[in-house]
Amino acid sequence: QVQLVESGGGLVQAGGSLRLSCAAPRSIDWINIMGWYRQAPGKRRELVAAITRGGSTNYAESVKGRFTISWDNDKNTVYLQMNRLKPEDTAIYYCNGPLTTNLNYRYDYWGQGTRVTVSS
Repeated sequence: QVQLVESGGGLVQAGGSLRLSCAAPRSIDWINIMGWYRQAPGKRRELVAAITRGGSTNYAESVKGRFTISWDNDKNTVYLQMNRLKPEDTAIYYCNGPLTTNLNYRYDYWGQGTRVTVSS
């Protein structure tokens, strides 16, 4: 299990932006793939974006061109920059790692997440 702390959520109007942070209190040098997930009310948790340590990225179709995932190795932090937000982006956002090469999470262990609410 890996302890991760999400932050940066909030209330924003449609079209606005937010930057989420996923901080690891301990070193995650051993992890190769990290991901951001979200869970909207009444829906299953879904993978939004994933990133390898080398910088390769993968995005859900619904967020391509709007969201950008990045990884600051020095700060042990993974970010999710969310632009042109839509009401359907409203959810609790979680980070998780490591992910497998098939982009499945290895540990079913989740932090508190950070809530994002997009008003229309």
